[in-house]
Amino acid sequence: MATAHLIFLCATATGLRRHGRADPGGLIDAALFGLCAVGPLWEWLIGPYLGPSATTLGMALLLSDVLVLAAVLGCLIRIGSTARGARGPLGYLVLTATLTLANDIVAVHTVNGGSVWTAQIMMLAYLTVAAPAVLPTAPLVTEPGPAPAGVRHPPLGWLGAALCVNPLIAAIQAIRADGPASAVLPIATIIVVPLVVLRLRLLSMQRAAAERTLAHQAHHDDLTGLYNRRHIVARIDQAMLALHRGDLAEVTVMLCDLDGFKPVNDRYGHQAGDLVLQAVALRLSAAVGRNGAVGRLGGDEFVIVQCDGEPLADRIAALIREPIEVTGGTVRIGASIGAATARTGDDADRETLIARADAAMYAVKARPATPAAAAA
Repeated sequence: MATAHLIFLCATATGLRRHGRADPGGLIDAALFGLCAVGPLWEWLIGPYLGPSATTLGMALLLSDVLVLAAVLGCLIRIGSTARGARGPLGYLVLTATLTLANDIVAVHTVNGGSVWTAQIMMLAYLTVAAPAVLPTAPLVTEPGPAPAGVRHPPLGWLGAALCVNPLIAAIQAIRADGPASAVLPIATIIVVPLVVLRLRLLSMQRAAAERTLAHQAHHDDLTGLYNRRHIVARIDQAMLALHRGDLAEVTVMLCDLDGFKPVNDRYGHQAGDLVLQAVALRLSAAVGRNGAVGRLGGDEFVIVQCDGEPLADRIAALIREPIEVTGGTVRIGASIGAATARTGDDADRETLIARADAAMYAVKARPATPAAAAA
């Protein structure tokens, strides 16, 4: 039976690991639940009722079985916090673990009697462990659905309780003069402390990762990964400030508007259009390199800021004209690029420079040209 319960724990832990792919702390939470639950169960419901004939090996096996079942309950409860659609079968599994745990307690209390309650409780446990399989939502227990919008972290109060529960039990025993506590409390406390520290470390790492993600999203375009409008405008202001201080010799702003992009969307769909924008973003970044910055203003409009470098407009236009593979075929597009340069001593500000580049871009678009989009 102990082996079966261990397999039960491995199965629920595997399911929890799959559901908690964005939250590796779920297994630690389940372990903490087990350690917090086993203290009061052992000290108040099991330990005092063990007879003098109980062997050390027998007590160790019973303690490990109680700990495993409590950990199973922790895993199931944690899965239920994310897999709402599976709460029906999970409820039966929780009842199974609870009944089996209750059977261990009843077995200790009736070991010297003729009660058959243990058999009846285990029959109920076998029935409840079989019940989830007939429910239509049973696959959701092991097959995680869409990832939740946010990971639910345990409140710090829960971690504090994990640290306090075993010392609190020892204090209650001392007040009631129940006699010396068993080795369960100090051993459980020794295990709980590093688990809580590890959980706090994971929470800190997850918070740092979330902050990095938010910082990236605040300055970058979601689709292309280029700088967004707010950040690229700030980069232009920084470059103009350096120009006026004399740290730079010149600053060039280029506005790039794709030609023939709409026919790509119309023929191949918006997913193909997104692939084109991503390919253009990669080519722009490769052309500019470290001597400038590339941003997306929106739609198919891009802006390039270049500091003290050779002219790139022709090179960029040539790169954009190269074929782009999309779902359903190969497309070619063009680009209208307008450039404006401010040099040392020029009193132009950011708005003036952008206005010049915008006028130059529309002058390029006004020239008669062959449509730049073609499908191969």
